[in-house]
Amino acid sequence: MTATLTDRYFSDENWVYERKLDGVRALVVRSEKGVELFSRNEKPMTTTYPELTRALRGQSRPGLVADGEIVAFDGSQTSFATLQARLGISDPVRAEAVGVPVFLYLFDVLVLDGQDVTRLPLRDRKVLLRDAVDFTDPLRYSAHRNTDGEKYLRDACEAGWEGLIAKRADAPYRAGRRSDTWLKFKCVHEQELVIAGYTDPTGTRSGFGALLVGYYESDSLRYAGKVGTGFDDRTLIALRRRFDELGTQHSPFADPVRERGAHWLRPELVAQVGFTEWTRDHRLRHPRYLGLREDKAPTEVVREQVGR
Repeated sequence: MTATLTDRYFSDENWVYERKLDGVRALVVRSEKGVELFSRNEKPMTTTYPELTRALRGQSRPGLVADGEIVAFDGSQTSFATLQARLGISDPVRAEAVGVPVFLYLFDVLVLDGQDVTRLPLRDRKVLLRDAVDFTDPLRYSAHRNTDGEKYLRDACEAGWEGLIAKRADAPYRAGRRSDTWLKFKCVHEQELVIAGYTDPTGTRSGFGALLVGYYESDSLRYAGKVGTGFDDRTLIALRRRFDELGTQHSPFADPVRERGAHWLRPELVAQVGFTEWTRDHRLRHPRYLGLREDKAPTEVVREQVGR
C-alpha cells in the first residue's frame, strides 16, 4: 500500500499521523520455516540485513506478515544516503562489517497467526502489531499521533524530518496501489528518477559530470534535467562502472536533450533525487543526488505530483 502526495494538510480525529521515514520499504514474512525480508518490488533482502532477520527470528509468533521501513541514521535524522552503504549486499557477514547500524520500523500488520487481518481498521491493526512484536532495537514500532496533523507537521519540519504520512484510522489495508486513505505531507522535495544518460566530466572530476534523468509518462520517458551534485569520488567511480555496462547509441528520452558531452544508457537504474521545485517546463531546480534505489522498477517512476 502506498501513499498519495497532497498539499492540503488537515487535522481530523478520524486520521492518524506517522513520521515519514527516509529509508527502504520492507515486507516481513515470519513463518514456521523462518524469516524473510522483501523490498516493495519483491526483491529478497534477508541477507542484506542479518541483524534484523535475527531479531525477527527471535519473536514468539509465527504466521506474521508485517509492513515497515528499514532506516539508517545520520545523527537524529533517518538518511537514505547513509543507508546506501548497505544496499545490494547479499553476504550477511560483509553487510554487518560495513558498520552502518540499521533499524526496522514496523507500522502495519497484514497477517497474524496465519489469519488475514487486512480488512480490519488501521487502529485495530496497529494494536495487534504492538502486541505481536517485542519492540526492542533494532525493531521499532512506528508511533503515531491522533487528530492534530497540522501541528505535528510543523513540529516535523522544524525537527528536520522528511514529513508525515496521514492514514485514515478506520481504513483496511489495500495492497498494490496508491490510496487516498494514505497521504504524504512533505517537508522536503525528493523523488525517484530514472538514470538514462550522463555527461563527460570536466576539470579534475572523475567518472562523469552529471546524470541525465527522467520519469515515465504513459510509455514515454520524459527528460527532467541533469543532476550534477551530491557525489563523492567513490560514488562517481562506482556509478561510472555501472554505466559502462549499460551504454546505448540512442537517447531513451522522448524529449530532445541538448546537453554537451551526453552519453546514453539503457534506463535500468533509479536514483533518489532531492530538489527545490519543479520548473514550469517540468525540469528539476537545484537537484542533488541522494543514492540509488534498488527497490523500485524504472517503469514505475512517474513525476510525483499533488493528488498522484
